[in-house]
Amino acid sequence: MTLLILILLYVLLAWLLYVGRPLLSWTLPPALGFLIWYWCGVDSPVWYTLLLLVFAAAVVLFAVPSVRRAVITKRAMPLLAPLFPSMSDTEREALEAGSVWWDAELFSGAPRWKKLLDVPESRLSDRERAFLEGPCEELCRMLDDWQILQDQDLPGEIWEYMGEKGFFGIIIPTEYGGLGFSAIANSAVVTKLSSRSCTAAVTVMVPNSLGPAELLLHYGTKEQKDHYLPRLAVGKELPCFALTEPFAGSDAGSMRSGGVVTRGMWKGEEVLGMRLNWEKRYITLNAVATVIGLAFKLRDPDGLLGGPAEVGITCALIPADTPGVEAIERHDPLGVPFVNGTTRGKDVFVPLDFIIGGRELAGQGWRMLMDCLAAGRGISLPALSVGAAELTTRTVGAYASVREQFNMPIGGFEGIQERLAPIAGLTYLMDATRRLTATAIDAGQKPAVITAISKAYLTEGMREVVNHGMDVVGGAGIVRGPHNILAAIYQAAPIGITVEGANILTRSMIIFGQGAIRCHPYALEEMQSVAAGDLNRFDAALFGHGGAVVTNWVRAAWLGFTDCRLARRPRGGHASHYFPQFERMSATFAVCAEAAMMTLGGDLKRREALTGRLSDALAWLYMGTASLKRFYDEGQAERDEPFVDWAAQKALFEIEQALLGMLDNLPNRWVARLVRLKLFMPWSRYKLPHDRLARKVAHAIQDGGAARLHLTPDIFVPHGEDHGLALLEHALAAVVASRGPERKIKDSMRAGKLDRGTIASSIDKALEAGVISTEEARVLREAGTLRDQAVQVDAFDRGRPPVSSGSRSSTSRAKDDDASSYTFGEPGPGPLL
Repeated sequence: MTLLILILLYVLLAWLLYVGRPLLSWTLPPALGFLIWYWCGVDSPVWYTLLLLVFAAAVVLFAVPSVRRAVITKRAMPLLAPLFPSMSDTEREALEAGSVWWDAELFSGAPRWKKLLDVPESRLSDRERAFLEGPCEELCRMLDDWQILQDQDLPGEIWEYMGEKGFFGIIIPTEYGGLGFSAIANSAVVTKLSSRSCTAAVTVMVPNSLGPAELLLHYGTKEQKDHYLPRLAVGKELPCFALTEPFAGSDAGSMRSGGVVTRGMWKGEEVLGMRLNWEKRYITLNAVATVIGLAFKLRDPDGLLGGPAEVGITCALIPADTPGVEAIERHDPLGVPFVNGTTRGKDVFVPLDFIIGGRELAGQGWRMLMDCLAAGRGISLPALSVGAAELTTRTVGAYASVREQFNMPIGGFEGIQERLAPIAGLTYLMDATRRLTATAIDAGQKPAVITAISKAYLTEGMREVVNHGMDVVGGAGIVRGPHNILAAIYQAAPIGITVEGANILTRSMIIFGQGAIRCHPYALEEMQSVAAGDLNRFDAALFGHGGAVVTNWVRAAWLGFTDCRLARRPRGGHASHYFPQFERMSATFAVCAEAAMMTLGGDLKRREALTGRLSDALAWLYMGTASLKRFYDEGQAERDEPFVDWAAQKALFEIEQALLGMLDNLPNRWVARLVRLKLFMPWSRYKLPHDRLARKVAHAIQDGGAARLHLTPDIFVPHGEDHGLALLEHALAAVVASRGPERKIKDSMRAGKLDRGTIASSIDKALEAGVISTEEARVLREAGTLRDQAVQVDAFDRGRPPVSSGSRSSTSRAKDDDASSYTFGEPGPGPLL
């Protein structure tokens, strides 16, 4: 009987910890135990009284805040303070930028699924859809990416059209003449354009991302908004934003560009202003911009502003025609000809009113940039990455059906299927992530960690998808020309990985570095209360933190021990069993994060290999749960089951591997071994998607199936062209239509009615033997002709094809122009607006 009571009390304790009631977990079971002991009869009053007094003292000491603060917290506070990392001003401003959302739930170890699943997915309005199907579709039809590569610039009529139709004012409200689109619409426009021309996509997305328009909308004075926004909306002014320098990339605090507050002449009058000097590089739209958003360090040595001499990083709008400004040199970013280059300024004088937000926001530039970046980086590059992934999926799904070797489509070979499965699975997962992130932004969130995840891991996903795609199409991806669909995005992939925070930096420093403080339930409160010397706040945060550690440990251990078989499922249906698996990984991630934070303290920020793996785990948690939400938002369609299975299994495997890798390298080996032993049970480990599932995913995107179309709804699909994707789509339709007649011929060969041979050589014999009809023979011949055309690659008249930084040839037949007469550094025609 006694043993049964103890077991029941232990079960009660574990259950209270599992559901997140740490205080009750150590007070209620002992209290019930004392009551039961008393009710059953106390055989040793001395021991009973002594233990009861000890228990009562513990309750008073730990459960009564005033006593706890005086006895424990007051002494613990100075001892724990050194464990918190020190931060520079730029680090602190970056940390405090934006908001937290679903990432905080994942970091808590007990995600509230309702908070994710009940959020309505952001959808296009009728006006936004009309724009995508009208002006955006027309712009895609106008674009000839091969010609753009040869000319190294967009044609003048493209610049005109983009300005006329409002492509540069997607984020600018309608009251200023812009389109005023949502984040999901902005994302959809970039996705579609990127599937046609990376150059055009970048040209459109930069003015609608972090830059003058975004900063003006949030911080500009009324006069600045009224002057610039209507002009920016229609392309009468073109912006660029100048932040990166030769000696200040990731470490913006070390920038050398500076300004000094002084008096000078402006338009015939002496005014209080700034004399600026700068040298910037990697600036997109530099050579065509009419207004430069400039980040620089402002100094006020004479105290003309009445404040400190070192004012700090400031953002200002500098007209490009201001004396002393130079911005005509262009870089060559891997041959992708969007306008990008340097800008310099020498002794450039402008009034203080040119500071974005006016002189009151002098020195607030870094906070402004980080706050806007918290949302902006979750739109543009993720959208471009999804556009590239969808184009690759659409291309290889068709190519694997059309291209034949050894008398069968290459998509039937398992080696090809090994590439097709991650192409399709990652595309599903990436688009789910893009849409969920845009939904959060449209809901008013600025989730800094989530947008960093979206930027870094979707651009990495793009690289993986495109690389696999190049493996599938082989030589057709290598030989450049109008027929080549994938070479341009393959060529451009490293650019997205590098810009808006290089992925190495984002992964190793930003995602977990920021998430560990902003998303953690208690870390930020602990840091702030220590800095403020607030004992009451620190006490609540410290003991709340301790309770969370214990409850997450119990939750992770129980879910791992039972392989989540007894856990709740917030939704039913095909994918319901993945919810407790992700909940288990959320709790396990929280425990592993605590192990790293508690054993390394402030030194963790310098252990970038460890924080990088923790970033991997958090990122795959987010992307995996985004895939689940997409599946349920879209009605649990049967066609999507292989994709959500692949995405969830891939995500769970990557999360576990990242956490195990972190534990393998954690300096405190005792803690690492304990966590690994208790939380990673051999019978509940995760594996990569099985080959059977990979085959399902690979087959789903071949032969023009509905799944292939469903995975690629956002890209531009050309019609009527005699090359590239249009030709491949035409060939695919013909090949799919020929499958039936082909099967008849092959069956007749197996039955001995026809001699064995190729389908093309057997059509006439099959027709004579009555195996196929005249119409079926016509279908087979058409399919053969189009298949032959679709697998051709470009060849050029001269001894070598034109290079993108030289020749101006407009077709796959190169002209006889002297390629050496064109220099990339020459500015293109620019906007004719």
